[in-house]
Amino acid sequence: MSPSELHSDAIVIDGLIIGKWDRELLEDMRRGGLTAANCTVSVWEDFQSTVDNIVAFNKLMAECSDLVRPVRTTADIRKAKEEGKTGILYGFQNAHAFEDQIGYVEVFKQLGVGIVQLCYNTQNLVGTGCYERDGGLSDFGREIVAEMNRVGVMCDLSHVGAKTSEEVILESKKPVCYSHCLPSGLKEHPRNKSDEALKFIADHGGFVGVTMFAPFLKNGPNSTIDDYVEAIEYIMNIVGEDAIGIGTDFTQGHGPDFFEWLTHDKGYARRLTNFGEVINPQGIRTVGEFPNLTEALLKRGLSEQQVRKIMGENWLRTLADVWGE
Repeated sequence: MSPSELHSDAIVIDGLIIGKWDRELLEDMRRGGLTAANCTVSVWEDFQSTVDNIVAFNKLMAECSDLVRPVRTTADIRKAKEEGKTGILYGFQNAHAFEDQIGYVEVFKQLGVGIVQLCYNTQNLVGTGCYERDGGLSDFGREIVAEMNRVGVMCDLSHVGAKTSEEVILESKKPVCYSHCLPSGLKEHPRNKSDEALKFIADHGGFVGVTMFAPFLKNGPNSTIDDYVEAIEYIMNIVGEDAIGIGTDFTQGHGPDFFEWLTHDKGYARRLTNFGEVINPQGIRTVGEFPNLTEALLKRGLSEQQVRKIMGENWLRTLADVWGE
């Protein structure tokens, strides 16, 4: 089977896209052969603003029903594959939208939210992000994790501090993930995960999605798709071929104002980081170039079965474990 045939045949899941949501981006997702994607609908927003974001995305999905379908179960992901559409799963990058209401977890699950990152870079009511002194998981956070387990929402720890992450991994009765991360073994950065942290999540039944966000790759804005594949292989050698997948962190379509909002605490307060130039690795600049990744993984010497697992089958199995369907 040629790389392009394998890509067309495979289940392809992107564990994190935070692009500018419009028809153009959804068309590019189809061009890239995406079966499903975890699409961010909340970062710094509160309950009300997050609901507004979901309303807007629901409208976009209805207008683009020729391209996409909503995802509530893994059966929906398989249906998307059969229909030649991209399944859209809603995700948060911060538990801030839950405010101090445990009941909101189930409300958002009913609105289609299947993955929630517990903290985005800084402290919230649940725990601590990776840019702040880490006080660990709060008692309220333990209740949130238990409720997420109960209703079937996956705990994401990508931007979460090391201590809070470790405590969530131990607290959760369902698999948790780093949906979009890179190894600090290739580049030291507050957002990157140590070999020990990667091994710890995998040893406890967790999952790692590998990002290609260039500021966290060793060659920064000069990175290529081969640098991304190197990071995938590096992590796979730690966590194994069954606990790894893709989480690109595509920010396609966004300009400088968006990155200013992301990189300030709560979107407006102190500056947390400066990404510098944000340009995706050469060879996978856009979602539409996703087939190049399948080809690059095969070129690296990975087997067809390993490539299928990395491109989506591992995500599918892990989501089924968390969602229960």
